[in-house]
Amino acid sequence: MKKVTYLILLLLYTCLGSANAGTSQSIKEVQPDSLPVPKNIKGMMFYVQRDPNTNTVVYELNKTPQGTLDEKDPIHPFWIRYPEGGVHKELNYIQRKFAYGLHTKKLGKDNYELKFVCYDKLALYLRKNADGEYHVYAMINRKEAILDRVFVRVEGGTFWVPNVLYVELKGRDAATGKAVTGRFKP
Repeated sequence: MKKVTYLILLLLYTCLGSANAGTSQSIKEVQPDSLPVPKNIKGMMFYVQRDPNTNTVVYELNKTPQGTLDEKDPIHPFWIRYPEGGVHKELNYIQRKFAYGLHTKKLGKDNYELKFVCYDKLALYLRKNADGEYHVYAMINRKEAILDRVFVRVEGGTFWVPNVLYVELKGRDAATGKAVTGRFKP
């Protein structure tokens, strides 16, 4: 029994270390707009940042080798580890299945519902616009918006149950293109 417990703790430590790489440079009360913005990522739909560090999860279109959207798995999330020089790394199993992964449901041609595995009350929608470009849409302040960023303010808690103070969505009004920001407590 002790070996199994030790193995589980080792696995959690390894995953926690991956999720929080760079915490030696952690930031207390980081301001969302002061964090680095991912650049030059073809097909980036939106990104997620959270306390306590600058590591970022980017959600990009997942295309087949033929260049079409992968209908079974249309979004590919990955890390940008800014404290490690901006290196890109895949999410590990626990991060994909319990934290940053997405449940995807095809609603129709070029239309998908996306929900975070860790919070299924926020529905996002991947759709093509009139110009044939894909965007992820969310309701921000009761208006449909193209989602650009999600910021999660965390204060304490545990690896499995962080204390989330609020989630901030930032994007552009789908009708006007005007910047919009909204917060909610999950």
